Order: sequence, then C-alpha cells, then structure tokens
Amino acid sequence: MATGTHTVEVPVGIEHVWDFVSDMEKWAKLVPGYNAHEMIDEKHSTWTFKGNVGVLKKTVEVEITILEWLAPSKVTFELKGLSDNFTGNGYFLAESIDPENTKMTGFLEVVAGGLAGPVLNPIFKPIVPKATQMLTDRVANKIKLVNV
Repeated sequence: MATGTHTVEVPVGIEHVWDFVSDMEKWAKLVPGYNAHEMIDEKHSTWTFKGNVGVLKKTVEVEITILEWLAPSKVTFELKGLSDNFTGNGYFLAESIDPENTKMTGFLEVVAGGLAGPVLNPIFKPIVPKATQMLTDRVANKIKLVNV
C-alpha cells in the first residue's frame, strides 16, 4: 500500500476552497498524468491517465466515486482501477485558519492487487506521495488564481 499526504496554506477563506474541491470538474485536469475524464453523475466518473510506471509507459482507466461531501471541510472519494487491479481512496480536507486563510490537506492511498500487486506496490510507494503533493499544490495554486 502506498500513501501520500500533503498540506498547504491557501490565502483564501474556507468557502473558496470548498467551492473548488467539492466539484471534480474543477480539479480533474490538475491530477498528474491526467488525459481525460467523463462524468457519469455528480458522484461517479471515469478517468484516463497516462504515465510511467517504472520503465513502462501505461494508460490507466480509473473509476472515481465521491463517498461524501462534508461542507465546508471535506470531500472523500474512492478509486477503482478499470484497466488494472488496484483500489484506493483519498480526500481533500479544508481547515479554517482565519477568515482569509485556509489549511488544505490532500491525501491519497493506493494498493495494487492480483498477481501484479507484489511488483506494483513497491513502485507505487515513491510515486503516490509525489503525485499527492503535486495535485495538492496545483489545486491550491488554481484556487489562488481564481480568487485573486
């Protein structure tokens, strides 16, 4: 199992962070390796990523399901590989520092299963924390831009 957690301070009120992270359409394209996504309904979508796993270049299809929205602080989701055997979960958590500053944390956990699990899980261990940091930073930067 690979996990990543990254926290940043965003110079906007918590309601602006919530407005952004509670809508997958706003942050989907910021995910590292993003290629495309399709919304099935407000809680379900399928995403396609292209990336390098070790020396392999791979396209991966993933189903993302929103598990819950806890306004204005937390959106939780799970993911399931459609093209490969892996599962995971994650969240964005917003905590108000003061009316004009918010602490935002991104979390992601991924575990590969099946016969490839013992090979893929060690590869995921360094990738997932970097991807989590990159996504959280990109989301924070985008929130800053749209709320200037």
